Amino acid sequence: MAGEGERYHEFEPPPSLRGFVRKIWTYADPDPAPVVQRIAPDGCPELILDIGSPYEELDDDGVWRLQPSAIFAGQMTRPLALRPAGPTELVAVRFEPYGARDWLGVSVDRATDRRLDMTDRLAGLTAPAGDPEAQVAAFVAFLEAQKAKQGWSLDPLVRAEVEAASDDRPSPDRSPSEQRALQRRFADQVGVSPRMLRSIFRFRRVFDHAAQPGQIADGWLEAGLEAGYFDQPQLARDFRRFLGCTATEWAREQQALAKAIASETYKPTGPHPA
Repeated sequence: MAGEGERYHEFEPPPSLRGFVRKIWTYADPDPAPVVQRIAPDGCPELILDIGSPYEELDDDGVWRLQPSAIFAGQMTRPLALRPAGPTELVAVRFEPYGARDWLGVSVDRATDRRLDMTDRLAGLTAPAGDPEAQVAAFVAFLEAQKAKQGWSLDPLVRAEVEAASDDRPSPDRSPSEQRALQRRFADQVGVSPRMLRSIFRFRRVFDHAAQPGQIADGWLEAGLEAGYFDQPQLARDFRRFLGCTATEWAREQQALAKAIASETYKPTGPHPA
């Protein structure tokens, strides 16, 4: 739940962008707590425009660095640590797992576990501060123009495999050569392997099943079992793998953006359809 002065909203994409875009979301906090936020993988790349102060990101060398004001955040296979550097406000496009390839213009695996600087690419995009609906409208117009110019398309085989993984349905039997071809198409269009995407989706389902995501509760194990985990140690390993901490540590420490994303995005449907 957003705190006083803090807001988080999700909007459905228009029909023209469905299949490529899953959600468009906005977030703002005029007085964010100066704490580290752990962001887990969710299986979807994102395009993010900071209207307020950009976040600082913890790099692999242990140094905090300011993110660019516009970034393409590729698929994640490990946790992301962020902290606010001032009043925050942003608008973001959450693509479908397979939906960003044509917009990006290169193989999506080039952005896996990376945040690419999109400042020049989004230089003409104006998103007014304090107006989520206008911010979303500006992004929709921008993406619709890009789609018309670039002629976006989707790979039906990749899409079907992603949907099977999302629904926790088994993949069809494939020959070794067919499986290798699917792996190559996934690397190009999704950015991670089918097996990794299934692991990420299973971890997301923990939050779908948790009665109160982000709260310290005995429900984590039950939620994990409902999500498809065999036991507590297996669930604990994925918390370390995807969030870098235990479930109890994450619930106790996280707030602001990380908790808003978990409590809203991990629900089966968004709370604020446009």
